[in-house]
Amino acid sequence: MDEKEILKDRIIQTIKTIYDPEIPVNIWDMGLIYNIDIDDDYFVLIEMTLTAPNCPEAESLPREVEEKVKQVDGVQNLQVKLVFEPEWDIRKLSDEAKLELGLL
Repeated sequence: MDEKEILKDRIIQTIKTIYDPEIPVNIWDMGLIYNIDIDDDYFVLIEMTLTAPNCPEAESLPREVEEKVKQVDGVQNLQVKLVFEPEWDIRKLSDEAKLELGLL
């Protein structure tokens, strides 16, 4: 594993500590994180979505991701970009999330 892959794994582990307040599943397993890109200067771009554009957590979840990921050792700079394309749907849930929610 190279340094960027190790950093990405640490970022994912941090994201897995963030939960949607309405659903007892972390936002990684919910499929809300669409992309994590790390450039050569260790600038991290995270593209994420919400379960719906009018989600009550539209401000707090991206802010929580930013606050927690900024603390990950190795992250030099960070941008959390909220996107709604493609639209989130239940198929983005991980198997763990589906099991937790009784969908498997």
